[in-house]
Amino acid sequence: MHILFCDYEYPPLGGGGGVVNAWLAEELAKQHSVTVLTSGAEGLPVEENVNGVRVIRVPVYFRKRLQTASFASMLVYVANGIFQGYKLVRQEQFDIISTFFVIPTGPVGHVLSRLAKAPNVLSVLGGDIYDPSKKSSPHRHALLRSIVRYLLKKADLVTGESHDVIKNVNKYYSPDLETTLVPLGIPRPPAVVVDRKDYDIGEEDFVLVTVGRLVARKAVDQLLNIVSRVENKNVKLFVLGDGPEQAALKSLANQLGIAQSTRFVGHVSDEEKLKILHCADIYVSTSQHEGFGLVFLEAMSAGLPVICYDHGGQTDFLADGETGYLVPLNEASLFQGCIEKLRADKTIREAMSAANLVAVESHFMDTCAQEYENLFEEVLSRKQ
Repeated sequence: MHILFCDYEYPPLGGGGGVVNAWLAEELAKQHSVTVLTSGAEGLPVEENVNGVRVIRVPVYFRKRLQTASFASMLVYVANGIFQGYKLVRQEQFDIISTFFVIPTGPVGHVLSRLAKAPNVLSVLGGDIYDPSKKSSPHRHALLRSIVRYLLKKADLVTGESHDVIKNVNKYYSPDLETTLVPLGIPRPPAVVVDRKDYDIGEEDFVLVTVGRLVARKAVDQLLNIVSRVENKNVKLFVLGDGPEQAALKSLANQLGIAQSTRFVGHVSDEEKLKILHCADIYVSTSQHEGFGLVFLEAMSAGLPVICYDHGGQTDFLADGETGYLVPLNEASLFQGCIEKLRADKTIREAMSAANLVAVESHFMDTCAQEYENLFEEVLSRKQ
């Protein structure tokens, strides 16, 4: 197959959605011809081959950060993506268009699908249709809801990464729309050898780690407040990721008196991230909503118990009391209690670790890529 992915974010731009698109594209490129049409940024080549994937980046303006996009930059991507994509599909014959994110990528995939006379598989990833932390979330606005509804209905196939995403598609946009569940996956991680001393972690330290863009939806400020109330001087928190909230969060950690025990590591390579995960004792997240939650799978693959809220797509594969703890949304005192319970009981931590290593086996990228490949073939067979 000759596959064209449309995605306004692709590494090193953006967050989890772009990352999983890259993993998927690279897995499919082992057997198929794969092109990605994405956003450009200063310093990035206009076109390059990345691990077997042809990546084409269109000019985008008004984007000041790699981690987050502005509304203006999204609009520019739509215009330039359609323009560049038009030239691309005139030169090459694509069998399938795979569009990641209804907003803002949806219009690009829709138009190019019609121009190329190729089926459009539209993947809904959660934050593109529902983000409770943003006033600009499409589910809050009639015009955006109507655009999303139109794009969903016009796609040849719609996929959702979790039952939570599918629920929001039906609740806010189209009650009767058939959406195919395709759980996301992560690459099978390499073996990791690491010494906690390399990160200045003592034998008595109890290490918490959280990973993600430092944006409002992740509610890391809430996590800092929770950690500040845990009565143990040996509790350390590693915060991996960059974003617009970083300066305010560092200031808050100082105000709460936990600056010395909180490490804002920033953006790190996948290799470094895995090493830090393997140094930790548990994974924690106070994110207000995740469409799926790839970082939870990464934590599970490192054998970490996971404590997070029970709101979002991660509830498809996390089980309270088995993989860690699912805490009612924003119940900070209960969240704190779960941290203290795991700190005090190594036996529970070890049982959860073993359970996670088993559970994550069905969520590696080769399985996800096979499901997408099967769907592509199914859609193509309908067109014949």
